[in-house]
Amino acid sequence: LMQGVVAHLLDRKAPGSIVNVLSMSAHCGQSFLAPYSSSKGALATLTKNVANAYRGNRIRCNAVLPGWMDTEGEAIVQKKWHDAPDDWLEKAEAAQPMGQLVKPDQLARLISYMISPQSGVMT
Repeated sequence: LMQGVVAHLLDRKAPGSIVNVLSMSAHCGQSFLAPYSSSKGALATLTKNVANAYRGNRIRCNAVLPGWMDTEGEAIVQKKWHDAPDDWLEKAEAAQPMGQLVKPDQLARLISYMISPQSGVMT
């Protein structure tokens, strides 16, 4: 996908922005997440390389590491693979430094800002 976006922007000689969603698992994966952690580590390296390679073309590439998220998929994983109780989310959020898991709309607003011209030359 990034190759296609970069090629499109280069053809148009247009600036652009890419934001990848990483994970802290790229830095300190858990044993049961080895493939996921490896892929996120590779994406972290790719993000840095794309940012460096195309900065002269005004193509910015960034990443966010949102942390543990409150998503439908996470609820399914917690129930299916971790035998989590019905109140797993409340317990998980109570143990977080900010008192909550990241909500998808919070991440969406951050990414919207990061792809906008308002985020300046951040890459």
